[in-house]
Order: sequence, then structure tokens, then C-alpha cells
Amino acid sequence: MDRKKVVLGVSGGIDSAFTATILQNRGYEVIGVTLICSEEQKNSQDLEDAKKLCKKLNIKHLVVDVIEEFKKEVIDYFIKEYSMARTPSPCIICDEKIKIEKLFEIANKESAYFIATGHYVRKNSNNIFDETLLNIAEDKRKDQGYMLYRIKKEKLKRILFPLAEYNKKEVREKAEKVGIEIYKKKDSQGICFAKEGYIEFLKKNLGEKISKGNYVNEKGEVLGEHQGYQLYTIGQRRGLGVLFPRVYFIVDINPKTNEITLGDYESLYRKKIELRDSVFHISLDKLKGKVLIGRPRFSSHGFKGKIYVENKKIYFEYLEKNPQNAKGQHLVVYYENDIVGGGIIDF
Repeated sequence: MDRKKVVLGVSGGIDSAFTATILQNRGYEVIGVTLICSEEQKNSQDLEDAKKLCKKLNIKHLVVDVIEEFKKEVIDYFIKEYSMARTPSPCIICDEKIKIEKLFEIANKESAYFIATGHYVRKNSNNIFDETLLNIAEDKRKDQGYMLYRIKKEKLKRILFPLAEYNKKEVREKAEKVGIEIYKKKDSQGICFAKEGYIEFLKKNLGEKISKGNYVNEKGEVLGEHQGYQLYTIGQRRGLGVLFPRVYFIVDINPKTNEITLGDYESLYRKKIELRDSVFHISLDKLKGKVLIGRPRFSSHGFKGKIYVENKKIYFEYLEKNPQNAKGQHLVVYYENDIVGGGIIDF
């Protein structure tokens, strides 16, 4: 394995473009890889921008079709989760099972020791666990460690994150100075495979499996009619489609009965949650008794709590209740600024 050779994910965006220049300046031989996840991408501006960048920098560029894998691991998962009344995080699964996995596969073929991405996150080995862990980036607003928490630590040692010490403004300014034409290009927004919005995407893919059902209160009394449980999420209060005499929040969704339970905001508060399909980079014994931070969604600042195991199940118990938990979302667990693991929320 060549430690001066690196396989870089090149999306056609500004972050991966500037990352390529950093790696070149550090003396790496860079191989750019653009993953094609849909038929639309084959003729996209992003692909053209990725090709132009690699040509300009005189680096090898591979365009790899992962449409079949993406459909199986990400799109089918997304549809299945909503069908089970859970709220999925497709980008986390894509990073784990498609992007990182495929970059390593190519790196091994090319005899490159490292892979690299344009994520805003850094690694830290100077911690009490004496392990290499993901750590909060310099630009806390753009920090993307949450999205990458599932990467196994043996792989983490082979990943470079050159944007760790930068903020977005600096990246754009420096990209302009080195002649990257797309330095003003806007960041991609929303779900890449559902640009029309997740509701329209689900309607298109689930069709007749979506049917109207009842809104009920916590006593089981009918309050009105909804358009199909798959189109709603826990914690939602807007877009319910019914004019109620008071503010309601979705506090439960029952796919078996096609009923959605509405209640007070206080009904969303939870003291503990189960973590299924968890990934921990530090043994739970070492985390036992320590006050940790659990982030139950990407936008959350996190809440203090502790990890414990009961009947072979892993739980995170908050020191104080909070209303931000939804089945299917990911709780990412931190000790100070280091990510020690996490899992998918259930209760």
C-alpha cells in the first residue's frame, strides 16, 4: 500500500474540489472518484464539474456506477423505514455503505493506503481512550462527524479529512485564489434522490400502499382523517391537513392500524431510548458511568446522559427528558468532543 497515494471522493462540489488541491499541495498522488447513484447523474452538471476539476489538476478520474447498490442500500431502506413508521437518515447509511465502502474498494485496487473526503470533521488520537476517534471540526456549524459516526475505527485510520481546520467561508475564498471555477457553487440541499420532496417520492413509490386513516388522541378518540401514515413523522405539528381547535403534535404512528396519535408537546419527552444496530468505537465497559452527550438528530446540540446495558439491549438514558427523539433517527454519542459511537433510536 502506497502511503503517498490517496483516493478522493469528487462530487463536483466546492468542498471536494478544494480538498483535491490541498492533497496535491501536501505531495499526495490523488485519484478522483465520482460515484454515480442515479441515471440522472450521468448527464449532470456535477459530473461535468468533477471531470473539469480532475482534468485541470491533471489527476486520474474514475466514474463509478453504484446505481444498483444505492437503490438496495439507501432507497429501498428509506422506503422500508417510512413503511414501518420510522424516520430514516439516508445520508448516514449512504456514507457508511456506499461512499466510504466504495472508496476503500477502489483504494485497495489502486494500492492506495488512504482515502479522503470533503467532510468537515477531524480525527483525534489525544484522548483518554488512546484511540483514533472522530472529533468536532473547526467549523462547528458545518461539522459532519454526526453523519460519519458508523465508520469503523480500523478504517478511520486510513481516512484523511483535509477540511478539518477550515470553515466554509475560508474554503470558498481559498478556492477562488487557486483558480477553482466553482468556488461560488451552492451546496446541495435535501435528499439527492427525492428532489421533489420526500412526500412526493413516497407517494410515487408506495402508490396504493398509502391509504387514508384516522388521527386519534391519546385516549383513542377519533379527531380527523390523515392521508396515510407513511407521509408523517413523530414530532410533526405542521402539514397535518386538518384544522384543529388547538395545537397538536404527532406523538405516535401505528402502521398496523394506520392510526396517528396526536397529543401535547410534553408527550414527546423521553428519558431513555434503546439503541439498535449500534456501532461503538470504545467498549461499553469503558463508557460505563461516564457522563456523555447524545445527539438524537443532526441539528441537535445534544443532551447529557449515560449508556447502560439491560437484557442484552443498549440504552441511552438522559439526565433530563427531551422531546427530540424519533424512531429511525440516529443518536450519536460523544465523550467531550470525540464521537464514541451511536445507534438507531427505538423505544
